[in-house]
Amino acid sequence: MRARVFVTLKPGVLDPAGQAVEKSLHTLGFAEASRVRIGKFIELDVDATDVVTARARVDQMCQKLLTNLVVESYQVELTP
Repeated sequence: MRARVFVTLKPGVLDPAGQAVEKSLHTLGFAEASRVRIGKFIELDVDATDVVTARARVDQMCQKLLTNLVVESYQVELTP
């Protein structure tokens, strides 16, 4: 199965990179851009026979390595 993991900062966590990108977008004439947040996208294959097992394994990967659960949250999408 193919797993796509979207990692974002939790609400309330400062995002200096997002603020810098937002400022740069405004400088380039994209004034409509606001509340820019920078995250991570991780894509990987999981050798699992069913969605429940795959999801559980990806959750474990996220909790142990792929995210910092103190300041980040994540969402997982699975496709066969």
